[in-house]
Amino acid sequence: MKIQGKMFLWLSLFLLAVAITYGLWSKEPVGTTGLFLAFGLSIMIGYYLAFTARRVDTGAQDNKEADVADDAGELGFFSPHSWQPLALGLGGAFAFMGVALGWWLVYVSAPLLIIGLCGWVFEYYHGENRTQ
Repeated sequence: MKIQGKMFLWLSLFLLAVAITYGLWSKEPVGTTGLFLAFGLSIMIGYYLAFTARRVDTGAQDNKEADVADDAGELGFFSPHSWQPLALGLGGAFAFMGVALGWWLVYVSAPLLIIGLCGWVFEYYHGENRTQ
C-alpha cells in the first residue's frame, strides 16, 4: 500500500504544477478550478493511503520479489445482504440530478439519503442500548 500512497502524492505534485501553469497561461477559471480540485482529491487519497500503510502489515505489492498468488486471500469484511448502499446511491443520484433538473428534487431525495446513510452506519450496531 506504500507504493499507492507515493503514486498519489507524486500525482498531486504534478497536478499542482499543471494547475498553476494552466491557470497562468489560460486565465480560464473553470479548468483551473477543476485542476486544483483534482490536486486536492489526489493529496487526500495519497495521505490516506500513506497513513494507512503505516498501520497495516506490508502487502505483497510492497515486496519486489512477490508473486501474484501472494496477494490472494481475504480482503476484508463486506456486508453480503445490505440494501443500504443502494438507497444511498439512489438518494445521491437523485440529489445530483436535482442540480440539473430542479432544486425540488434535492429536497425530495434528502430523506432517502438520510435513511440510507443512517441504515448503513448503524447496520451492525449491537449493544446494550440497541432499540428493537
